[in-house]
Amino acid sequence: MARCGVGSRRFCEKCISEGHVKLNGKPVTEMGIKVTEGDIVEYKGRKIYPDRKKVYIAFNKPAKVLCTNDDPEGRYVALNYFKDAFPYRLHNVGRLDYMSTGLIFYTNDGDWTKLIAHPSAQTEKEYIVETSKPVTEELMLKFVKGFVIEGIKYRIKKFYIKNPTKVHIILTEGKNREIRRFFQFHSMKVKKLHRIRIGSVRLESSMMPGSFRELTRKEIESFLPKEGS
Repeated sequence: MARCGVGSRRFCEKCISEGHVKLNGKPVTEMGIKVTEGDIVEYKGRKIYPDRKKVYIAFNKPAKVLCTNDDPEGRYVALNYFKDAFPYRLHNVGRLDYMSTGLIFYTNDGDWTKLIAHPSAQTEKEYIVETSKPVTEELMLKFVKGFVIEGIKYRIKKFYIKNPTKVHIILTEGKNREIRRFFQFHSMKVKKLHRIRIGSVRLESSMMPGSFRELTRKEIESFLPKEGS
């Protein structure tokens, strides 16, 4: 399924356990079942096939756009911007929430997704955050040390305060709505959350919201394990 572009291995395992996958017309809920040539695999009623070409896209997500393949409420999804240019089953690598903007990857390579998104990869992601109140160094040092909210520990790697209400944040964990929850807990509204970098790939100023480009071979390979590691 990962090689068919459905998603990362972890996501595919979740789909199987939830009964969204069929093999030759029969539901599959167990992991590790072998698929041979001629077998028919369906995901949510649609046949899936391995893509011969692997695609890797950098997309500058605008606000009020969802990082999902479809939305029951009919809201605009990121795939709408480039689905005609790339006729493959693409999925997002990680997420940006509905109001957040900036760099996100799309691909049909589930193994590559795992290399970036798995917590053990420690992939750096850099954000520009604009807040409703001044940000202090004392507050940000709490974030670096690690701060527990409702039993979940949130932690960033680095920060750079650019002005009283703007800070650059670098993190590697990327828990759900991590930055927003931290500032909200401290009675601060996040007015803007914009991702400008994932690993070695930086969002160029020439890429307007809603625009996209294919990653270079060098950029793709920068996320692969280094020889001897």
